[in-house]
Amino acid sequence: MEELSRPKAGSVAVPGEYNEQETQKGMYMTFKSGNEYYGLKIQYVNEIIGFQDITPVPETENYIMGLINLRGKIIPVIDVQKRFGQEPFEYNDRTCIIVVDVKSTTVGLIVEKIAEAVEIKDENILPPPTISRMDRIQNKYVYGIAKVGDSVKLLLDPERLLGDEEQQMAEQNELMVEN
Repeated sequence: MEELSRPKAGSVAVPGEYNEQETQKGMYMTFKSGNEYYGLKIQYVNEIIGFQDITPVPETENYIMGLINLRGKIIPVIDVQKRFGQEPFEYNDRTCIIVVDVKSTTVGLIVEKIAEAVEIKDENILPPPTISRMDRIQNKYVYGIAKVGDSVKLLLDPERLLGDEEQQMAEQNELMVEN
């Protein structure tokens, strides 16, 4: 009997082999920020890169850390933990930047560490509870709570996570590069 080979982690699918949209359905990239684990639909994730030098941009929100040069493309980078109003953490060798595409805008999300890619079925996703004012602030970025084994992951809506300022900054960077 012929053994089927599984794609290696990080491998790129060959177009036409299978429906990529269907393959990614229900898949989430999970990461740690503060004491919580979060998940992003994998369809938004462009790539994960190691932490690199960030050029600060004056007069921006405190969670917008600045800009990075990713293979010639200038993208804004935000600190997810600061965006949630949590205590900032010290960047280290486990700190990563998740490069996401949201509404044709590319942005980097600084996270404490990457956890794993997991499949989460729709029936395991519940709406977030609103108990306190802090829950409501954080939950404006969270659209669901997922049960994954014995743990819970907060599922993020990247469109809500990115404010107007990040979108404008990314658009301005694209205009500067084009001119």
